[in-house]
Amino acid sequence: MALTKDKVLKGLAAFLPGIFLLGFNIGTGSVTAMAKAGASYGMSLLWTIVASCLTTYFMINLYSRYTLVTGETALQAFRKHIHPAVGIFFIVALTAGVMGSVMGVMGIVADICYEWSKSFVAGGISPVVFAAFFISLVYFIFWKGKTQFFERALAVIVAIMSVCFVANFFILMPPPVEIIKGLIPNMPQLPVDEGRGPFLVIASLVGTTVFSGLFIIRTTLVKEAGWTLKDSKAQRKDAIVAVSLMFIISMSIMAAAAGTLYLEGISLTRASQMIELLEPLAGPLATGIFACGIIAAGVSSQIPNVLMLPWLLCDYNQSEREMTLPKYRIMVFLISLLGLVVPIFDARPVFVMIVSQAFNAVILPATVLCIFYLGNRKDLMGAYRNGKVTNGILLLILLFSIFTSVVGVRGVWQLIGG
Repeated sequence: MALTKDKVLKGLAAFLPGIFLLGFNIGTGSVTAMAKAGASYGMSLLWTIVASCLTTYFMINLYSRYTLVTGETALQAFRKHIHPAVGIFFIVALTAGVMGSVMGVMGIVADICYEWSKSFVAGGISPVVFAAFFISLVYFIFWKGKTQFFERALAVIVAIMSVCFVANFFILMPPPVEIIKGLIPNMPQLPVDEGRGPFLVIASLVGTTVFSGLFIIRTTLVKEAGWTLKDSKAQRKDAIVAVSLMFIISMSIMAAAAGTLYLEGISLTRASQMIELLEPLAGPLATGIFACGIIAAGVSSQIPNVLMLPWLLCDYNQSEREMTLPKYRIMVFLISLLGLVVPIFDARPVFVMIVSQAFNAVILPATVLCIFYLGNRKDLMGAYRNGKVTNGILLLILLFSIFTSVVGVRGVWQLIGG
């Protein structure tokens, strides 16, 4: 029995880095972006998720390979082989994006819980109470200070999230033919009630899936796991599992909105609408499952979100990642408090999240250019430097990332300009 248990734990440990990435990637930002796309355009933007997931897998492998070959993390490489300012740029840019995400995540989770609590308590429980509870929960998990504890806590939360969203897919899925049509690249027409087009939604879909922070943190996890070139196969398997689940969960969320809100012609302006509108359309079971999925997604993404800045600083300075140090505990506490901004000031969490995810898409071209440069350095990569096919794919990803950056900026400008 002990041997079997050891095998199970060893097998789970092999996939913990990928589970950590999945928890990082699938948060309320993803839920908001996918639900917004499904409610506004049905399954017609499913091809964007496919392209984003394939891009994510390719980039995860490239950045991981660099670490497997050189033993250096991404930020260490930027600082040493490009310029220290490049590393600082990524720390500042990713932290800015994460701060927006922290505000949006807790805002959406609190809004969902408030709306759902109306079914049990007259008038509902204040969103501020829920935000404070989940902020405290995440901070408690952080207080333990060990990466292995973070990863195992995430594994449980991600499992709950996955089951919830996949179950909802089968309950609320649109006609299969619509799913198949969505795999064909197209630019859907504007919904009748919107004048901004799909530009910002596409950028947010890409920004929440092809997230630069994933690739940079991935190199840290690979190095911490002690993986070398002999572990290339294990690294690829881990990446395949993570990205496959990213696609399944993202598609499930989009399908839930497409199979209900889109068919009813209802536009999504805030995440809690899913709770308000799903119950009469799909019943309390589907509503409850979806709410649990969103809460799990919010908590799973909030853990790596609050860890981002201290981890990046440790990585850049090549210092020990000791999260129990007072300076890091204060740093994470202050970042966590941002989660109260949306509930207290009654801001628009969907707006905050979509703009935040679109901002992430703008960072992507720099991420692609950096690995293009590092991956072609013979003195660093030797026989493992990029080949012609790899460079060709990177060029296509760069063009794609520039496109999403442009439409993201354009979409935000149109949103602000009214």
